[in-house]
Amino acid sequence: MAQPEQGTGAIAPDETFGDGDSAIDEEINSTTSSIASSIFKFRKEHGRTYNAYGERTYYMPNDEIEKDRYDLAHHLWGLTLSGRLLICPAASGKLHRVLDVGTGTGIWAMDFAEEHPEAEVIGVDVSPIQPNFVPPNVQFVIDDIERPWAYSKPFDLIFSRQMLGAIPEMKSYVQKCYDNLKPGSWLEMQEPKLPAHCDDDTYAGTQFEKWQNLALEASQKLGCPMDIASTCKATMEAVGFEDVTEVIYKWPINKWPADKKMKEIGLWSYENVTCNLTGINLVLFIHGLGWKQEELEAFLVDVRRDLKNPKIHAYWPVYVVYGRKPATKIPADTTAEVTPAPIAEAG
Repeated sequence: MAQPEQGTGAIAPDETFGDGDSAIDEEINSTTSSIASSIFKFRKEHGRTYNAYGERTYYMPNDEIEKDRYDLAHHLWGLTLSGRLLICPAASGKLHRVLDVGTGTGIWAMDFAEEHPEAEVIGVDVSPIQPNFVPPNVQFVIDDIERPWAYSKPFDLIFSRQMLGAIPEMKSYVQKCYDNLKPGSWLEMQEPKLPAHCDDDTYAGTQFEKWQNLALEASQKLGCPMDIASTCKATMEAVGFEDVTEVIYKWPINKWPADKKMKEIGLWSYENVTCNLTGINLVLFIHGLGWKQEELEAFLVDVRRDLKNPKIHAYWPVYVVYGRKPATKIPADTTAEVTPAPIAEAG
């Protein structure tokens, strides 16, 4: 029997926890084939390394701790999507050129290339942290997506995941995707959304709630908001995509759900955040809010305690949005204002 999609109702909490049980112990052409050594001179700050390429810098580190977390998140997405790498109709079609924007460690691009050996898969990122040994149909390009795109040929599919905090101007990004797709081809975006949600009163007033709101405020002050997920659908429609579809899943913050699959997703969701909680927040709080590192570390002690408390029934809404570039080009609406859409309350 087909399993219902996530997001169609409230998640039932596991009521078996006791009061003391709160822990869960070649696009690479002549200008890019010889990458300047400066790209590999990572910026060092707060004991971590960050990309030093491009006009700006991404708020997340690019060191081994973060690379491990990125690959862990790939597994979390696999659990969420029942093993699928994407859900748009392009997944079942024959593809020739695929672009993975913000490829990170390149794990999605490599998995997709193995599933689609007929496709040329190009992964682009500002950090050169991808492996040297990859499937023969994979290329990695180091570039800043805020700069003009200069790909020689359009794509059958453009994919991006977890770009929250990396896109200063959503409409400009989606327009670039549109312009670099073949007519009739697809864009899919997979994005968690801050702040977290909760269907009861167990989240309100917690340090976890405070952290979520402060992180969002910091990202907005830094010019790369972390609530882009709820704008994806409207932005894609405004740019000119058709058949735009939005599916909302849920990532519980820990093992609090009663449902076995949701409990497993919650366990991985918890690990995905806590394995690099300090790294996630350093730039946001120090540069965005003016905190001192010692102040942040003290605050995160309470946040960690809340994150592993199964009495707090919070979850992150996770959006998967996809749309198709029309087979016949139509003018985009360049005047439409896009504002975040509220998530429908589960019930």
